[in-house]
Amino acid sequence: MNQQEQNGKPGIYTYETTVRYSECSASRQAGLSHILDYLQDTCTFQAEALGIGLSYMQKHQAGWVLNSWQADLVRYPCFGEKIFITTWPYDFYGFMGFRNFFVTDAAGEPLIRTNSVWVFMDMRKNRPIKIDAEIANAYQVHERLEMEYLDRKLQDFEADRQEPPFQIPRYFIDTNHHVNNAKYILLAEELLAENFRASRVRVEYKKPAMYGDLLYPYIRNYADHQAVKFSDPEGKPYVLMEFYPENK
Repeated sequence: MNQQEQNGKPGIYTYETTVRYSECSASRQAGLSHILDYLQDTCTFQAEALGIGLSYMQKHQAGWVLNSWQADLVRYPCFGEKIFITTWPYDFYGFMGFRNFFVTDAAGEPLIRTNSVWVFMDMRKNRPIKIDAEIANAYQVHERLEMEYLDRKLQDFEADRQEPPFQIPRYFIDTNHHVNNAKYILLAEELLAENFRASRVRVEYKKPAMYGDLLYPYIRNYADHQAVKFSDPEGKPYVLMEFYPENK
Protein backbone atom coordinates (compact mmCIF):
# COMPACT_ATOMS: atom_id res chain seq x y z
CA MET A 1 0.00 0.00 0.00
CA ASN A 2 1.39 3.35 -1.08
CA GLN A 3 -0.74 6.31 -0.21
CA GLN A 4 -0.45 10.07 -0.36
CA GLU A 5 -3.02 10.70 2.35
CA GLN A 6 -2.84 9.37 5.88
CA ASN A 7 -5.60 10.08 8.42
CA GLY A 8 -7.02 12.76 6.13
CA LYS A 9 -3.73 14.64 5.83
CA PRO A 10 -2.55 15.14 2.23
CA GLY A 11 1.19 15.01 1.79
CA ILE A 12 1.80 12.32 4.39
CA TYR A 13 2.97 9.21 2.59
CA THR A 14 2.89 5.63 3.87
CA TYR A 15 4.66 2.62 2.42
CA GLU A 16 3.64 -0.85 3.57
CA THR A 17 6.10 -3.74 3.33
CA THR A 18 6.99 -7.08 4.86
CA VAL A 19 10.39 -7.68 6.44
CA ARG A 20 12.21 -10.03 4.08
CA TYR A 21 14.62 -12.79 5.00
CA SER A 22 17.36 -11.05 3.00
CA GLU A 23 17.00 -7.96 5.23
CA CYS A 24 17.53 -9.83 8.49
CA SER A 25 20.57 -10.55 10.61
CA ALA A 26 21.20 -13.74 12.57
CA SER A 27 18.66 -12.47 15.13
CA ARG A 28 15.92 -12.64 12.45
CA GLN A 29 15.45 -8.89 12.80
CA ALA A 30 16.04 -6.20 10.19
CA GLY A 31 19.56 -4.79 10.27
CA LEU A 32 20.27 -1.10 10.75
CA SER A 33 21.37 -0.60 7.16
CA HIS A 34 18.14 -2.16 5.90
CA ILE A 35 16.13 0.09 8.20
CA LEU A 36 17.75 3.09 6.51
CA ASP A 37 16.92 1.46 3.17
CA TYR A 38 13.24 1.45 4.20
CA LEU A 39 13.40 5.16 4.96
CA GLN A 40 15.22 6.10 1.76
CA ASP A 41 12.85 4.01 -0.34
CA THR A 42 9.76 5.58 1.22
CA CYS A 43 10.72 9.21 0.62
CA THR A 44 11.84 8.28 -2.92
CA PHE A 45 8.47 6.64 -3.59
CA GLN A 46 6.74 9.78 -2.32
CA ALA A 47 8.77 11.95 -4.71
CA GLU A 48 7.89 9.61 -7.60
CA ALA A 49 4.18 9.80 -6.72
CA LEU A 50 4.41 13.60 -6.74
CA GLY A 51 6.12 13.71 -10.14
CA ILE A 52 9.43 15.01 -8.77
CA GLY A 53 11.31 11.73 -8.54
CA LEU A 54 14.43 10.35 -10.18
CA SER A 55 13.57 11.26 -13.79
CA TYR A 56 12.60 14.80 -12.81
CA MET A 57 15.83 15.26 -10.87
CA GLN A 58 17.92 13.83 -13.69
CA LYS A 59 16.28 16.20 -16.18
CA HIS A 60 16.99 19.19 -13.94
CA GLN A 61 20.40 17.85 -12.88
CA ALA A 62 19.45 18.30 -9.24
CA GLY A 63 18.97 16.02 -6.26
CA TRP A 64 18.42 15.66 -2.54
CA VAL A 65 21.48 14.64 -0.54
CA LEU A 66 21.09 13.38 3.02
CA ASN A 67 22.99 15.63 5.44
CA SER A 68 22.17 13.95 8.75
CA TRP A 69 19.68 11.71 10.48
CA GLN A 70 18.74 10.47 13.93
CA ALA A 71 16.81 7.25 14.46
CA ASP A 72 15.36 6.25 17.82
CA LEU A 73 14.53 2.54 17.82
CA VAL A 74 11.79 1.28 20.10
CA ARG A 75 11.92 -2.22 18.59
CA TYR A 76 13.58 -3.82 15.56
CA PRO A 77 11.22 -5.16 12.87
CA CYS A 78 11.22 -8.97 12.68
CA PHE A 79 11.29 -11.41 9.78
CA GLY A 80 7.87 -11.74 8.13
CA GLU A 81 6.40 -8.81 10.03
CA LYS A 82 4.25 -6.29 8.19
CA ILE A 83 5.45 -2.74 8.83
CA PHE A 84 4.32 0.72 7.79
CA ILE A 85 6.83 3.48 7.04
CA THR A 86 5.22 6.92 7.09
CA THR A 87 7.05 10.10 6.07
CA TRP A 88 6.43 13.81 5.61
CA PRO A 89 8.46 17.03 5.40
CA TYR A 90 8.01 19.45 8.28
CA ASP A 91 10.07 22.40 7.01
CA PHE A 92 11.97 23.83 4.06
CA TYR A 93 14.54 26.56 4.53
CA GLY A 94 16.83 27.89 1.81
CA PHE A 95 18.49 24.80 0.36
CA MET A 96 17.56 22.54 3.30
CA GLY A 97 14.64 20.20 3.80
CA PHE A 98 13.60 18.59 7.10
CA ARG A 99 11.74 15.27 7.12
CA ASN A 100 10.33 12.83 9.67
CA PHE A 101 9.82 9.09 9.37
CA PHE A 102 7.63 7.03 11.68
CA VAL A 103 7.69 3.23 11.45
CA THR A 104 4.90 1.21 13.06
CA ASP A 105 3.84 -2.42 13.21
CA ALA A 106 0.52 -3.87 12.05
CA ALA A 107 -1.09 -2.92 15.36
CA GLY A 108 0.04 0.69 14.99
CA GLU A 109 2.64 0.40 17.73
CA PRO A 110 5.77 2.54 17.20
CA LEU A 111 8.98 0.85 16.06
CA ILE A 112 11.21 3.72 14.91
CA ARG A 113 11.09 7.52 15.07
CA THR A 114 13.44 9.38 12.75
CA ASN A 115 14.46 12.95 12.04
CA SER A 116 16.43 13.73 8.89
CA VAL A 117 17.99 16.79 7.26
CA TRP A 118 18.47 17.01 3.48
CA VAL A 119 20.32 19.40 1.18
CA PHE A 120 19.05 20.26 -2.29
CA MET A 121 21.97 20.11 -4.69
CA ASP A 122 22.97 21.22 -8.17
CA MET A 123 24.52 17.90 -9.21
CA ARG A 124 26.48 19.46 -12.09
CA LYS A 125 28.28 21.97 -9.89
CA ASN A 126 28.14 19.84 -6.74
CA ARG A 127 26.87 22.70 -4.61
CA PRO A 128 23.69 23.47 -2.64
CA ILE A 129 21.01 25.50 -4.37
CA LYS A 130 17.80 27.10 -3.16
CA ILE A 131 14.79 24.80 -3.28
CA ASP A 132 12.68 26.06 -6.16
CA ALA A 133 8.95 26.72 -5.84
CA GLU A 134 7.93 23.73 -7.97
CA ILE A 135 9.66 21.34 -5.55
CA ALA A 136 8.46 23.06 -2.37
CA ASN A 137 4.87 23.35 -3.63
CA ALA A 138 4.72 19.66 -4.55
CA TYR A 139 5.04 18.77 -0.87
CA GLN A 140 2.82 19.77 2.02
CA VAL A 141 4.57 20.32 5.33
CA HIS A 142 3.14 19.05 8.60
CA GLU A 143 4.03 19.38 12.25
CA ARG A 144 7.17 17.55 13.19
CA LEU A 145 7.04 14.21 14.94
CA GLU A 146 7.11 14.14 18.72
CA MET A 147 10.59 12.86 19.64
CA GLU A 148 13.82 14.14 21.14
CA TYR A 149 15.67 16.26 18.57
CA LEU A 150 19.43 16.34 18.94
CA ASP A 151 21.85 18.58 17.05
CA ARG A 152 22.31 17.53 13.43
CA LYS A 153 26.06 18.15 13.72
CA LEU A 154 28.20 15.47 15.38
CA GLN A 155 31.44 15.94 17.26
CA ASP A 156 34.61 14.74 15.55
CA PHE A 157 36.88 12.66 17.78
CA GLU A 158 40.31 11.24 18.42
CA ALA A 159 40.10 7.52 17.82
CA ASP A 160 40.82 4.71 20.27
CA ARG A 161 41.67 2.50 17.34
CA GLN A 162 42.03 2.55 13.58
CA GLU A 163 41.23 -0.26 11.16
CA PRO A 164 42.87 -0.87 7.76
CA PRO A 165 41.48 1.19 4.88
CA PHE A 166 39.34 -0.36 2.16
CA GLN A 167 38.40 0.67 -1.34
CA ILE A 168 34.83 1.51 -2.33
CA PRO A 169 33.38 -1.15 -4.67
CA ARG A 170 31.09 -0.34 -7.58
CA TYR A 171 27.99 -1.87 -5.98
CA PHE A 172 28.08 0.72 -3.16
CA ILE A 173 27.29 3.54 -5.62
CA ASP A 174 23.77 4.97 -6.01
CA THR A 175 22.03 7.13 -8.64
CA ASN A 176 23.86 10.24 -7.38
CA HIS A 177 27.15 8.45 -8.15
CA HIS A 178 28.03 8.54 -4.44
CA VAL A 179 28.30 5.81 -1.83
CA ASN A 180 24.74 5.07 -0.74
CA ASN A 181 23.93 6.34 2.75
CA ALA A 182 23.00 2.90 4.07
CA LYS A 183 26.32 1.35 3.04
CA TYR A 184 28.19 3.38 5.65
CA ILE A 185 25.94 1.88 8.31
CA LEU A 186 26.54 -1.61 6.96
CA LEU A 187 30.29 -1.08 7.19
CA ALA A 188 30.12 0.53 10.62
CA GLU A 189 28.16 -2.36 12.13
CA GLU A 190 31.15 -4.62 11.48
CA LEU A 191 33.31 -2.32 13.63
CA LEU A 192 31.03 -2.22 16.66
CA ALA A 193 31.40 -4.51 19.64
CA GLU A 194 30.10 -8.05 19.16
CA ASN A 195 26.36 -8.37 19.90
CA PHE A 196 26.01 -4.57 20.05
CA ARG A 197 22.42 -3.41 19.51
CA ALA A 198 21.65 0.25 19.01
CA SER A 199 18.61 2.01 20.42
CA ARG A 200 19.66 5.32 18.85
CA VAL A 201 21.74 6.10 15.77
CA ARG A 202 23.02 9.53 14.75
CA VAL A 203 24.81 10.17 11.46
CA GLU A 204 26.27 13.25 9.80
CA TYR A 205 27.50 13.02 6.21
CA LYS A 206 30.40 15.43 5.64
CA LYS A 207 31.27 14.77 1.99
CA PRO A 208 30.44 12.06 -0.54
CA ALA A 209 32.74 9.12 -1.23
CA MET A 210 32.99 7.85 -4.79
CA TYR A 211 33.78 4.56 -6.49
CA GLY A 212 37.41 3.63 -5.90
CA ASP A 213 37.96 5.99 -2.94
CA LEU A 214 39.82 4.69 0.10
CA LEU A 215 37.95 4.84 3.40
CA TYR A 216 39.92 4.87 6.65
CA PRO A 217 37.84 3.61 9.62
CA TYR A 218 38.25 5.10 13.11
CA ILE A 219 36.45 3.98 16.28
CA ARG A 220 36.09 5.44 19.76
CA ASN A 221 34.29 4.00 22.78
CA TYR A 222 32.52 6.47 25.06
CA ALA A 223 30.76 5.75 28.33
CA ASP A 224 27.31 5.92 26.72
CA HIS A 225 27.94 5.19 23.01
CA GLN A 226 30.35 4.09 20.32
CA ALA A 227 31.49 6.47 17.59
CA VAL A 228 32.67 5.50 14.11
CA LYS A 229 33.97 7.64 11.28
CA PHE A 230 35.27 6.99 7.80
CA SER A 231 37.88 9.45 6.59
CA ASP A 232 39.92 10.12 3.46
CA PRO A 233 43.74 9.61 3.33
CA GLU A 234 44.22 13.17 4.70
CA GLY A 235 42.03 12.43 7.72
CA LYS A 236 39.01 14.48 6.58
CA PRO A 237 35.77 12.64 7.46
CA TYR A 238 33.33 11.39 4.89
CA VAL A 239 30.86 10.51 7.64
CA LEU A 240 30.53 10.64 11.44
CA MET A 241 28.31 8.13 13.26
CA GLU A 242 27.20 7.52 16.83
CA PHE A 243 25.57 4.31 18.08
CA TYR A 244 23.86 4.28 21.48
CA PRO A 245 23.25 0.84 23.01
CA GLU A 246 20.01 -0.55 24.35
CA ASN A 247 19.35 -0.44 28.11
CA LYS A 248 21.55 2.62 28.69
